[in-house]
Amino acid sequence: MIEWYKKVVFENYATFSGRARRSEYWYYTLATIIISIILGIVDSVLGFSFLDGDAGVLRGIYSLLVLLPGLAVMVRRLHDVGKSGWFFLVVLIPLAGVIWLLIVLCTEGEHGANKYGPDPKNDFEDINEIGKVELD
Repeated sequence: MIEWYKKVVFENYATFSGRARRSEYWYYTLATIIISIILGIVDSVLGFSFLDGDAGVLRGIYSLLVLLPGLAVMVRRLHDVGKSGWFFLVVLIPLAGVIWLLIVLCTEGEHGANKYGPDPKNDFEDINEIGKVELD
């Protein structure tokens, strides 16, 4: 999980081109939620909360820092299923848009290359095959 988070935040901070695997998107999302919860607790303990305890300084700063990589990995995830990154705007349709986007984000990506780039699974399968060959 940490490797996926580091890949999104440090290696592909604002990379909107290419494709992202489901695991890359969801592990990044999980790590971001966990870090946000921890920072919210720290904000409360240190008294950095405002707006009746719903928002905190550390959590707010963190949210701003991960806004761009979060949007970038979502666009790359949409590319993996063959959709334009602009399909993110479907969330503006009440309820149905959010449900549709969630389904698309959970859908397996297209096999092989598409117009957005090569299949990201192939990179990792090649690495695993090399490791198996060297071990034999």
